[in-house]
Amino acid sequence: MSDQTRKALRTTLQLLCQLLWVVGLVVGLSGFYLLMKYNQSSTFFSDSYIILTAIFAFVSAAFLVISGAFGSWLSFRDSVFLQGLFVYLLVVVFCLESTASALAYFHAIKLDSEIAPLTGVFQNYTGSSQDSNSRAVDVTQEELQCCGVHGYRDWLETSWFNRTGGLHVPHTCCNSTFPSCNGTVDQPWQLYTQGCQVKMEMAFGFMLRLVMWGFPLVLLVEVVLVLIVAQLMMPQPHVKYDTIY
Repeated sequence: MSDQTRKALRTTLQLLCQLLWVVGLVVGLSGFYLLMKYNQSSTFFSDSYIILTAIFAFVSAAFLVISGAFGSWLSFRDSVFLQGLFVYLLVVVFCLESTASALAYFHAIKLDSEIAPLTGVFQNYTGSSQDSNSRAVDVTQEELQCCGVHGYRDWLETSWFNRTGGLHVPHTCCNSTFPSCNGTVDQPWQLYTQGCQVKMEMAFGFMLRLVMWGFPLVLLVEVVLVLIVAQLMMPQPHVKYDTIY
């Protein structure tokens, strides 16, 4: 292998390792945002297994960054031992990322059933800031800009709505574009039109898809990296010079 070819392989190795950093950053941020949103909305979930997806996303992101940094440094070295260690790191990353992707896919197709307790939480709404369930409902409606489970009419069937006179929905249902909104059902155009279940499924589904689609990209990059490292690990042929007498 010529020196120019080895130099081109080293440059490609360095660029692909920098791509691993970027993918690791995206996967890590997805895991962080998923965990943060779950902490805010844990009341609405039937179980907490979705946290495993965030944990594996964090760990795989850490190994992606470590592998990227190690590979970039390795592009300036000729050690076969270090090159073998880099391949081992890539195998670990593959296992972690594939697990995170599988968990993300599993939860993405079950989001509808996992958010099933949402209706019960809305039914038990009290409007008190001391009630954790009520706070979770208000925060969710305000942040996701939604109202009710499927729409504002869901509030008409709650005990809280009847106790408060049957005229208003929570103020967090008010569309922020209408400052004068007081939550009255006589002016439904001033309320958010979409329900919170759809908005929650969209928000969590987006984060889970980011984790899922990180795996094919990592797999493609890793295959190319392994091929490059395999080429660099091949011993260079010794050049023989004829002695001139």
